Amino acid sequence: AQLVYNDDRVKTFFKLRAWVCVSEEFDIVRVMKTLLESLTSMASDKNDSNELQVEVKKKLSKNRFLIVLDDVWNENYNDWMALRSPFEAGSPESKIIVTTRNQQVASMMGTVSAYDLKEMSYDHCLSLFAQHALGSTNFDNHPNLKVVGEAIVKRCK
Repeated sequence: AQLVYNDDRVKTFFKLRAWVCVSEEFDIVRVMKTLLESLTSMASDKNDSNELQVEVKKKLSKNRFLIVLDDVWNENYNDWMALRSPFEAGSPESKIIVTTRNQQVASMMGTVSAYDLKEMSYDHCLSLFAQHALGSTNFDNHPNLKVVGEAIVKRCK
């Protein structure tokens, strides 16, 4: 989702973009505040979910937006209907990406079929780790760090 979100073509296509890490504790006020702050680049002092929803709806109204709701765990349908309400104000080309490890959450969102990510191979994980840690897909220039990198990758699996 991050690669899509940060792609230059996506940035050009969508007038508004926001990324909200939802996590296990679903708090609609926190999610709406984070969303509003991401959309406006300004902190919000509001703490009422209805007021926040109205503000988000105004900001999204008739605009083409991309919202990423990352690491969603909440299975409560009513909570999601409340959260979803402001998104309906955007243009039809707007998109919402939901990432979750919970199949029930994916089913509840329900507009398109879920895409299940497959586990990466150990070698691919090590290469990805090296790329981010060292700027290269291998440890050739830093052989002394390979053992540390391998230990970190093993803990992540």
